[in-house]
Amino acid sequence: MLTKGGKMGRKGSVATIILVILILLSMALAGGTFYLLQKERVENQKLQVQMEELKVNIEKTKTDLLSSRKEISGLEMRLKNAQSQIEVLTSDLQQEKVSKQDTMKQMDRLMVELEQQKLARTDLEKKFTQAQEDSKRTQAKLKDLEARKAELELKVSELETKSQDLQTKVNEIELGKIVVSPEQQVAPHPTQKAVKQSKKQVKAQPPDRASATEGKVLVVNRDYSFAVINMGSKDGVNVGSVFSVSHNNKYLGDIKIEKVHDAMAAGGFLNPEMKDKVAEGDKVTKKTK
Repeated sequence: MLTKGGKMGRKGSVATIILVILILLSMALAGGTFYLLQKERVENQKLQVQMEELKVNIEKTKTDLLSSRKEISGLEMRLKNAQSQIEVLTSDLQQEKVSKQDTMKQMDRLMVELEQQKLARTDLEKKFTQAQEDSKRTQAKLKDLEARKAELELKVSELETKSQDLQTKVNEIELGKIVVSPEQQVAPHPTQKAVKQSKKQVKAQPPDRASATEGKVLVVNRDYSFAVINMGSKDGVNVGSVFSVSHNNKYLGDIKIEKVHDAMAAGGFLNPEMKDKVAEGDKVTKKTK
């Protein structure tokens, strides 16, 4: 049996052990609490950093928003300008349509005139055939008169004069009626630009244009063997006037005026080979009698 003193010593040891355990638990609890506080402080610091970054991002977003608003205002202004330009272009388009309709009407008139000129050309071709037959008969007479050449020099001279007249008729027949084809009136061709430039030059010339003697070729029609120049009645050009044609100061031949307008005239090539040499822009010089 244990004595009373032994029981008391055992109770003291148990109490000491419990106290130690409580102290250890307290220390562990305090350590855990300190760890949690430290962790919470670190988290708070991170949150503060994130808040600062968020504030910076908010300011940046506000700046971007202002820039976007300014850009939107600029785009709205550009949109208004674009709409104004569209309205102007629409108006120009309407005017262009009206101009196109006028051009089509003019082309129809030219087509009618072209048909008339074709008929006139057919008549001229018949006259040309008759002139060739006359020429053959004249040559036959010349052969018969060779033996009497000394006695008939005067008649030979007359026949030479007739031959020159026949040559003039041949040139007139080859020329036909001067017509600028419809394609040249409608398509954006260099001939059309040359005609417009010639009209501007006519307006820009001083009042005394009757003294003008030089110009240039606007149109060359090789099918009908004629050329159109940028000089007309305002420049003193008349039917029958003769112009020499040159390219880079090289003489190509002469043309004889057959039809005259106010600011332009048309003439046939006196030399049939000229039609393959003369080009638009070549220089023409009026010949004096």
